[in-house]
Amino acid sequence: MLIAYNRGNLVGGGCHDDIVSGLTAFGRAVLDEMARVGMVVCCTHTGPRTTLDVMAYSKKPVIFSHSNPRALHDHQRNITDEAMRACAATGGVVGINGVGIFLGDNDIRTETVVSHIDYAVSLVGIDHVGFGFDYVFDMGELMEHLKAMRHTFPEGKGYDVVPKFVPPEQIPEIVETLLRRGYADSDVAKITGLNLLRVSRQVWK
Repeated sequence: MLIAYNRGNLVGGGCHDDIVSGLTAFGRAVLDEMARVGMVVCCTHTGPRTTLDVMAYSKKPVIFSHSNPRALHDHQRNITDEAMRACAATGGVVGINGVGIFLGDNDIRTETVVSHIDYAVSLVGIDHVGFGFDYVFDMGELMEHLKAMRHTFPEGKGYDVVPKFVPPEQIPEIVETLLRRGYADSDVAKITGLNLLRVSRQVWK
């Protein structure tokens, strides 16, 4: 479960909030309950201060289910090196997404995706990176959602264009590119699912 979705709520701050806020007392209670029942905590879409608060508080691995390195593309939806390291310190996983506006310039080429994967692996290690492509099958439904929820998607952040998404059929090409770059079969297996499976086994009940 996400802590926030772009804007803050009673749990904590969102990545597009005008005022930075942290994890609330109610948010800590929510994390306690999630740990009790076996839910994975996700800080994608969450504000930077709240994210670090969650990482520090949680006793279980925390993930970014679909977030990209801000060092490669400076967008509020992307995450800092500090946040990525904090995620790895919990035993969690950074899921690299395939949304063009977060990869940069609406670019979903395989080389661009792999550059984000490479950066994350070099920063936090092979055990803490995965796929989180966030593919949308119904673009019409998505565009209607963006219009209806305009307050959640602020102007000037790339949401006014039709976003491109890495499709499922691109995954074999991404895997082949990783192998050509020297990733071992075991490394690719971790990135394509085993790392997230490990987190699930640690958290789920």
